[in-house]
Amino acid sequence: MPGAKYEKYGRPKAPTDLNQEYMTVQETAYVLGCSVTWLRKFLRTHPKLQARSGRRIITDRAARAAIYRAQSGKLPAAA
Repeated sequence: MPGAKYEKYGRPKAPTDLNQEYMTVQETAYVLGCSVTWLRKFLRTHPKLQARSGRRIITDRAARAAIYRAQSGKLPAAA
C-alpha cells in the first residue's frame, strides 16, 4: 500500500492549465505520459532542463519539448 508521500509526490497530477509556462515534476509527468520516477532520473542526468523554486523542481515549455523529443527518440536531449 503506497504511503502518503508517494501519493503526494510520486504520482502524476493533472495541471490546472495545460498551457501554463511552468509545471512541477508531477504535472510534467502527467502531460508527457511518463512516471514521476523516470522523469526525476532523466532530469538528474540532464540538469540544464530543470529549474528549482526552493526545493521544488519545475520545468518550462522548452524543457518539456526537449524531454518529449528525448523520450520519443526523435532528437537527443539538450544537455
